[in-house]
Amino acid sequence: MIRVLLVDDHEVVRKGMKFLLEDEPSLEIVGEASGGQEALDKIPSLKPNLILLDINMPEMNGIETAKHLAKKFPKVKVLIFSMHNDPDYILKSIESKVDGYILKDAEKEEIIKAMNVVHSGEKYFPPEVSAILISAMQGTTATKSPFRNQKVLGKLSKKEVLILRDIAEGMSSKAIATKLNLSIRTVSNHRANMLKKTGLNNTAELVRMASSEGL
Repeated sequence: MIRVLLVDDHEVVRKGMKFLLEDEPSLEIVGEASGGQEALDKIPSLKPNLILLDINMPEMNGIETAKHLAKKFPKVKVLIFSMHNDPDYILKSIESKVDGYILKDAEKEEIIKAMNVVHSGEKYFPPEVSAILISAMQGTTATKSPFRNQKVLGKLSKKEVLILRDIAEGMSSKAIATKLNLSIRTVSNHRANMLKKTGLNNTAELVRMASSEGL
C-alpha cells in the first residue's frame, strides 16, 4: 500500500488530489499538510511512505523540505508535484534528492504511474520534464573532466548507449522498449546497469554527463 501525505499550501489542490486519488485501491491518503514544517512534524505519527510535494510554499518551500526529508526520513519517497517547468526548479529538485517530478497538468493515469514507479524504488521524470532538463543541459560543461566522462561512458554497451540516447531525447521506458523491440523490464534493467557501471546516483546525472560529451 502506498501511504501518501499531500503537501501543498493551497487547500483546493489538496482536496482535489484527495478526491482524485481516494478510490485507488493501491493508495491511501494518510494526511495533508499546508507547508514543509507541518509535513515534517506529521510524518512520525502518520507514517507515510510517499510525499506528494509542491514547490512554492511559504516559510519552507518544497526544495528545502525535500532536503530535510532526505536527511530525517530517507526511506520516505518524495514526488514533486509542481506547476513549474523551469529547468532551475527541476535541477534543484534533483539535487535535493527527490525521487520524481511531475507537472500539475498531468493526467490522473500519469500521477498514479509516477507514484507507483517512485514507490517501487525507481526515479520518475516524464518525457516533458526530461526534455526540459536536457535542453537546459545542452552546451553546458561537464562537472567532471572530459577524460573521466569519456572513460565512464566507455563502460556502457552499444545497447545501453542507444537507450541512453533515447532517454536524453525524453522518451519513456515504454516508448524505448517499443522502438528497440525490448520489454519494459529489460529497459529498466539497462537503466539500473548503467548507473551501476558509472557509479552515478540517478538517470539525470547520467544524461547530464552524456549530453556534455555530445553522446
